[in-house]
Amino acid sequence: MSKQFDVVVIGGGPGGYIAAIRAAQLGFQVACIDEWKNAAGGPAPGGTCTNVGCIPSKALLQSSEHFEHANHHFEEHGITAKDVKMDVAKMIARKDNVVKQNNDGILYLFKKNKVTFFHGRGSFAGKAEGGYTINVAGKTEEAITAKQVIIATGSNARALPGTPFDEVNVLSNDGALRVGAVPKKLALIGSGVIGLEMGSVWRRLGAEVTILEGLPTFLGAVDEQIAKEAKKAFDKQGLKIELGVKVGEIVNGKKGVTVNYTNAKGEAVVLDADKLIVSIGRVPNTIGLNPEAIGLQLDERGAIVVDGDCKTNVPGVWAVGDVVRGPMLAHKAEEEGVAVAERIAGQHGHVNFNTIPWVIYTSPEIAWVGRTEQQLKEQGVAYKAGTFPFLANGRARALGDTTGMVKFLADATTDEILGVHMVGPQVSELISEAVVAMEFKASAEDIARICHAHPSLSEATKEAALAVDKRTLNF
Repeated sequence: MSKQFDVVVIGGGPGGYIAAIRAAQLGFQVACIDEWKNAAGGPAPGGTCTNVGCIPSKALLQSSEHFEHANHHFEEHGITAKDVKMDVAKMIARKDNVVKQNNDGILYLFKKNKVTFFHGRGSFAGKAEGGYTINVAGKTEEAITAKQVIIATGSNARALPGTPFDEVNVLSNDGALRVGAVPKKLALIGSGVIGLEMGSVWRRLGAEVTILEGLPTFLGAVDEQIAKEAKKAFDKQGLKIELGVKVGEIVNGKKGVTVNYTNAKGEAVVLDADKLIVSIGRVPNTIGLNPEAIGLQLDERGAIVVDGDCKTNVPGVWAVGDVVRGPMLAHKAEEEGVAVAERIAGQHGHVNFNTIPWVIYTSPEIAWVGRTEQQLKEQGVAYKAGTFPFLANGRARALGDTTGMVKFLADATTDEILGVHMVGPQVSELISEAVVAMEFKASAEDIARICHAHPSLSEATKEAALAVDKRTLNF
């Protein structure tokens, strides 16, 4: 007889493992199925985020930033560092260890919360009495039954048509995190989060980096003023970003990759590179899920169709994270996972898409929440804007990093905060204040009236809020 559970979660990424833990906290008997393997073939829960996404990329960004500081910025602090070298193998090993610590942490949390873990691929076998039968294909095959199922199978990297990933020369985010030596020439297609972060890592370590972007604008989803400020910083660093290109034939040879493209001027260009990273987005992952077995509806993109509460068309089956609509962000998946577990328990789970923060962990960092200035203009919303540069912030000067600014957008009549946009040092941490403020429907005046520690980078947030009313104190 198959093992029976109240809730089975398919997928152990941010959405899945968090959903499983919250469901267990609420008193359900819970199982989580995840097939990700580590190098030894053991379980590696955490999904793309932990294994080949958010966590390892931040580890490499940190290592490469230390290297950049030692080579280019220590001297201004009076520190002499000569003949600084990067041991790429050791850097990658450290990254792998950071990943393993996160994998092991999730397995510990399952044990602590009495979540049963199955290492293998979960797929629907059909309906069962009071629920569904799910097959787990791992070292052995077994079937389990669930009254409620939460699908959290994530997404996969989108490949260019006709140019499959070989993870040797043509790399997805996975291969980009496992490059064994600094390439002399690195090409990237796509100037989104992955492109900019991975381009930054290898540029700092000495690669000549060219990023090709099909769109005519840089970071079109970002507030235009912030994007322009970021582009200036990247140009100064030596990241070559070409906009409005049309990629043609790509030849993957023994010695590297040749990318043929047409630039914004209409000129034909041939770019030879040792490695090519393709970061043109991600596609929902339902491979092997066997949705047909229960009549589960997918849309034209291959995403699972859900309503506002993450319910699918099949009773008792839910879906969260990258495999459904909405931004493909780990923290969005987590919030949906918690909300679904609480809805199963009869509670009222809460996810506000309007206050989901976005971060790009380059240097300078880019972070934002809410609407951009161009969106407000398109929507005909009357607004006030206020900006404050880190150049005028005492802590930023002491850090030696005064690039960028904080920008507030507030309703012209009510002063409610409609969007906050930042580019500069450590803004990934600063954006949380704006998220809290917007969740509580705060006004710019509210932030302007709150005492911020001095000297701190957060003072730039206060000053930008003051700037909405044209009364900054330090600029």
